[in-house]
Amino acid sequence: MPIAGPVPQSAFRVSGAVAFFPMPLVRLQKILAEAGVASRRAAEKLIVDGHVTVDGAVIDTLGAKVDPDAVEVAVDGRPVRARKKLYVALHKPPGFLCTRTDPEDRQTVLELLPKEWSNLYPVGRLDRESEGLIFLTNDGDFSLRLTHPRFGVRKKYIAHVEGRIDQPALASFTEGVEDAGEVLKAERARLISANNSHSVVELELAQGKNREVRRLFAALGLEVVTLRRTQIGPIRLAELPAGKWRILSPAEVKSLLPARD
Repeated sequence: MPIAGPVPQSAFRVSGAVAFFPMPLVRLQKILAEAGVASRRAAEKLIVDGHVTVDGAVIDTLGAKVDPDAVEVAVDGRPVRARKKLYVALHKPPGFLCTRTDPEDRQTVLELLPKEWSNLYPVGRLDRESEGLIFLTNDGDFSLRLTHPRFGVRKKYIAHVEGRIDQPALASFTEGVEDAGEVLKAERARLISANNSHSVVELELAQGKNREVRRLFAALGLEVVTLRRTQIGPIRLAELPAGKWRILSPAEVKSLLPARD
């Protein structure tokens, strides 16, 4: 059972001599996430809780690495099979939750996709009242790289708010405001239109904190009427109708993850 420590090797013959080269090892949680078993964090919990075996032996440490081509990985006795990775862009309508299931039986974004894609999970958050672009995938590494703050993937939103927003208020978005002990900040803020009763603002964010856009406006005493996410990285919502989806092309996936290895 090739688990790190020792580096597994394969042999090939060069001019009558046998040469050895190391085979790459992969963390267990990455194997589970890429197979669509769970997100990376959920996969870590499965490991720690003792649900994962490698060649029949329970592995409950997060540092374990294996050669996925040389061992059998299983969860609760069920072998984990490599699954074709799928990347879907969805225009989430208002009223749908960005989750796979809901204990209160409210509508979820999975209901907008074909039933055979029930193994997909949403990448990041978009609150129930909001609409706009969201990705769904069975690739845990893709999900991590789009949601973890250290990767700084930017997202654009258009907010319709009550009241008139002036330039000092607009500057506050990029200077940062404090809410519940956190500093909330937009990378860019642009006033699209404004009158005495209504304003339309475009914000670009990179932090990905919970309900960050709504909290930014609330901290300035402004109420969001509607909120739409229009862009994630270089991928735009464009003319995709509400409730509809499309599959991201390999080039689009690559454009989202330029540093991916």
